[in-house]
Amino acid sequence: MEMEKLYKEHSDRVYSYIYLLVRHRECAEDLTQETFYKAYKGLKAFNKQASTATWLLKIARNVTYDFFRRKRVIQFFSFDKEHDLETNALSPESQFEQKEQLSLMYDSLSKLKKDYQEVLLLRKVQECSIQETAYILGWTEAKVKMKMMRALEALKKEFHQKGGLANETT
Repeated sequence: MEMEKLYKEHSDRVYSYIYLLVRHRECAEDLTQETFYKAYKGLKAFNKQASTATWLLKIARNVTYDFFRRKRVIQFFSFDKEHDLETNALSPESQFEQKEQLSLMYDSLSKLKKDYQEVLLLRKVQECSIQETAYILGWTEAKVKMKMMRALEALKKEFHQKGGLANETT
């Protein structure tokens, strides 16, 4: 497997995953580079136990958590008001409503337990399968299913308390 091809195929997905964790563009870029550096170093040891994308997301998660430990960062999803959205085709009112709902969603997500945040991010945002999520988090598939169910309920409750639309969480 050629590293340049690996980077071209997976860097956007790795970057978006890291960005959602750190919420800072330059930091996410640096951590993405570090992820691919570690992948390059570990390429010979990669035994194809998981898909390449899943393996890279697991490395990205570990790199990001190492960064958090180094920086002692605890908060995960602090909403960035300047987060750029693809809302150009929407009316100004719709754009405002979508930004408000997204802000409420990230605020609600930030109130959840760390393991709920992780499972929601991987399953709903990164669209990882249950098996891939279990591999990345080091959990059983049963634990992923149980945590996902509980995380969705907790997110719905938190989101509703903040005045968000209930159907936005599913």
